[in-house]
Amino acid sequence: MVKLYEVAKVIRTKNAGPFKLTIDVFLKDVESYAKVKDKLSRELVAKLYNVSEDLIEGIYFVDTILGVKITMIKEIPSDDLRTSDVYGAQQHGPLINLDIE
Repeated sequence: MVKLYEVAKVIRTKNAGPFKLTIDVFLKDVESYAKVKDKLSRELVAKLYNVSEDLIEGIYFVDTILGVKITMIKEIPSDDLRTSDVYGAQQHGPLINLDIE
């Protein structure tokens, strides 16, 4: 099986304000991009991140740059004392080992 990290140029996460997290994925080639586009769904992302599907705001595909942006609503805002990550960084872990074939 081919893992997402093997075919991606970039996989990163960041805050989109205090209430949302975005995940950016840029693929190396059109074939890999097409496979990821077919595989990713709100249901899958919710399962990987162990959150309600309602928290997945959207998955946006940008064909011209072989890019994917996933936006999800955080269960705990960045400014809350209970947050585990103020900046939204390093949250791509659940995605990197995704089988894309």
